[in-house]
Amino acid sequence: MASLAVFDAALLIATYNVLFLRQFGDLPGITRSVWGLLILWLGFSYLLGRYSRDEKVRRGNLRRRLLLTMAVAFVVVAVVVLVLNWALRAQDPRTFRSFLIPLITAVTSGSALAQAWVFRKQHYRRSFLLVGEEYLLDILKNELSQSRVSREILLTFCPTDSSANGASTPWLDGWLQKTQERMDFATSGDSSIPEFDGIAISDSAILDDRLLQQLLGLRIGGTSVSSLMLWAEHHLQRVPPELFTSRWLVQAEGFELQPGRLGWRIKRLGDLLVASVLLLLASPLIALAALLIIMEDGRPVFYSQERTGLFGDIIRIWKLRTMHTQAEAVGAQWAKRNDPRITKIGAWLRKTRIDELPQLISVLKGEMSLIGPRPERPEIELDLEERIPHYRCRHWVRPGLSGWAQVCYPYGASFADSRMKLSYDIFYLRNANLFLDAFILIKTIRLVFRAEGAVPAPPPTPATSLPGE
Repeated sequence: MASLAVFDAALLIATYNVLFLRQFGDLPGITRSVWGLLILWLGFSYLLGRYSRDEKVRRGNLRRRLLLTMAVAFVVVAVVVLVLNWALRAQDPRTFRSFLIPLITAVTSGSALAQAWVFRKQHYRRSFLLVGEEYLLDILKNELSQSRVSREILLTFCPTDSSANGASTPWLDGWLQKTQERMDFATSGDSSIPEFDGIAISDSAILDDRLLQQLLGLRIGGTSVSSLMLWAEHHLQRVPPELFTSRWLVQAEGFELQPGRLGWRIKRLGDLLVASVLLLLASPLIALAALLIIMEDGRPVFYSQERTGLFGDIIRIWKLRTMHTQAEAVGAQWAKRNDPRITKIGAWLRKTRIDELPQLISVLKGEMSLIGPRPERPEIELDLEERIPHYRCRHWVRPGLSGWAQVCYPYGASFADSRMKLSYDIFYLRNANLFLDAFILIKTIRLVFRAEGAVPAPPPTPATSLPGE
């Protein structure tokens, strides 16, 4: 879906230059005007969800996407006309109907056709064979039952025996033999031999040398073969904590965001610059929110909590108070949907994330980062560390105001949510870089703009069947 943004940008630049050449006899290239149009078109398209994947591929979503394309075109034209013609009274021929309207019409038509093409491509479902111990496959079945991935791909699960003697897997053995015969004799069309776009194998699965050689032959022939964990990382954008071991954590590539490294220093410098600017710009908003809190529920305005920071150190964060003063008189509790402890102003502050702004001070102090795993309360983490494997590895980086888990998963308010968010945190720890941080920041802006992700989701409805069953 991200390729749609690149296509839209190229289409807008090309159309602008063609129209300019036709009317003014010159090729301007990428000027400030083009940059302004690009920011408007791509920015509003992203905020309205034109570059996001549909949860369900259906006809109504295509109609919705086309309507959103027209809405973006209307907004761009309105902004250009309002700013240049009315506010600045600029006498620019490019703002008239002979240039601006044909430009936006062409871009809208081309972008809508691209959206329709990509939408129809989503109907193609790739197939994968997942090979591993039965308990790992059961974990993946449960994970996939809660994900849209199960609607986009076809999965076949092949359990293996993890015993020391490496018992064979009859189904895999038979399928590999038939597939090899078909390749040797260049035959096709046998519907009894399923074809897969890729194969994922558990690192701990015991396979004999003959099976491994046959799998190697498939890989040489162009079939994608990867580890089960890398498959989950690619398709789920997260790593379920049960899929790997402590040995893997020691030996795995990635995990480059560590003290002393260049990326660590650059990230810290970016935190200081961005947090300083945001705190300066947000000061009037914080003051207004404080006044509204006092008017509705009195003092105090701020609320502090102990959280777990880098390497497990305890830090204290400050937030604008969103609950009644006696909200935790009986001790720490998970937040819940329609929580009666939240004030009216507090509900609005939570939706817009304004209550989090005082934590920018923690970013300046070096206790937090703009991007990283959200810090949890120590008293809650004691239980989570006992029940969730590898939970403490999320403390390897500074906690953040926002993170990969926050932009990919709804507000967490249970043990299951904490486990799910850890799987996203592990993905971030392994793949953290400045580009991913920038991407998370952009997705955070979209969540704030749409007032999403700050309210606990309702409990999921248990799936009636699992993928592959």
